[in-house]
Amino acid sequence: MENIALVTKQDGELMAIGQIANGRAAAGVFADYRSRKAVNTLRRQDTELLNFARYLSLDADLGSDPAAWRGVTWGLVDAFAKQAILDGWALGTVNNHLSTIKAYAKLAAKAGIVEVGELALIRSVQGYGHKEGQRVDEKRKAANIPTRKGAKKVGFHVLSDAQAATIRATCNPTTPQGRRDAVLLALLLDLGLRVSEAAGLRADDFDPASGVLTVYRTKTGTTTRFTLCNGKLAALRTYYENDNPTGQLLQGSRKSGVLEGGISERAIAARVRSFGLLVGIADLSPHDLRHTAATRLAARMNTRELQDFFGWNSPAMASRYIEAQTSIVVE
Repeated sequence: MENIALVTKQDGELMAIGQIANGRAAAGVFADYRSRKAVNTLRRQDTELLNFARYLSLDADLGSDPAAWRGVTWGLVDAFAKQAILDGWALGTVNNHLSTIKAYAKLAAKAGIVEVGELALIRSVQGYGHKEGQRVDEKRKAANIPTRKGAKKVGFHVLSDAQAATIRATCNPTTPQGRRDAVLLALLLDLGLRVSEAAGLRADDFDPASGVLTVYRTKTGTTTRFTLCNGKLAALRTYYENDNPTGQLLQGSRKSGVLEGGISERAIAARVRSFGLLVGIADLSPHDLRHTAATRLAARMNTRELQDFFGWNSPAMASRYIEAQTSIVVE
């Protein structure tokens, strides 16, 4: 009997300790989640949560206050998505909002604010796939409802050979910025790196002697080693020989003409937009250059090769590019 009483006492103490641990974990669940995310991801999520809060007429921070989620139901989430469609938001923007709302609703459930059953219903609110999106946009166009409101572009630009050549021709090899730009294009347009990967490269990630460039994929947690040749290798070697980058591989250009410090993702995006203006594209983005690279390489790589080259976690994206080869039109 004494042993049973001891076990019962221990169980009771463990339950009490467990409840205290749950309370502490609940209080920090949002902060812990956000500490693991990149600055750009948090900036996007905060905007999306602010839009959702405004729709709900909430004067609360859905990104840091679990209690702000009290009363949020799947019906409200579903109504928000449907209203966004009627307001002419781009489908990608709607999908991104839903993804963020579901992620934070899950955190609120861990904090004991959103009921588990309600969370399951919130997560059942679906976004729009490619084919569904086409049908939705067709109906919106027929009803004279915009289909592009929001930051997410409906499609991507694919540069033609002539457009790419025009942009490359502006990279003057006799100037520091020209040499840096040639490397930038090699990374984005030839290797198809994500802008975060290009900005994250360090000078010692490239070995001029062997021509090997090591790229860490922050999105997937993997590493790719490219053995460069031809124009790509020449561009990086010329850049290293003349400009001797230290710290961040891609250096920022100053008004004085010298290269100094690093270049941010936003600055890279701005530079790419300026390239686009040279060929009549007002909204050219770094991802357009990655899309162009994938479109071209899909014609001579199999699914596994394309997946490895671009650092995708699954073959689905690679298969999509390869299957699209029969219908791609490059203007």
